[in-house]
Amino acid sequence: MPVNYKGEKLEAEYRIDVLVENEIIVEIKSCETLHPVYIAQVLTYLKLSDKKLGLLINFNVPKLIDGLKRIINGYF
Repeated sequence: MPVNYKGEKLEAEYRIDVLVENEIIVEIKSCETLHPVYIAQVLTYLKLSDKKLGLLINFNVPKLIDGLKRIINGYF
């Protein structure tokens, strides 16, 4: 995802794991716990891309539902 600031393209680029229907950002992890920095990462992607919904999925859990976190831009 290219980053533009005041009309200028910045060298820093962010890499979204999965973008569903150009609306939902999905960030995939496999870690012991979901740290707040991962939530901040998804929020940054949402704000920069002007999207509303993001999913943070941790596959390192016995039940997938336990590793799923829904993040909404502007309501966190």
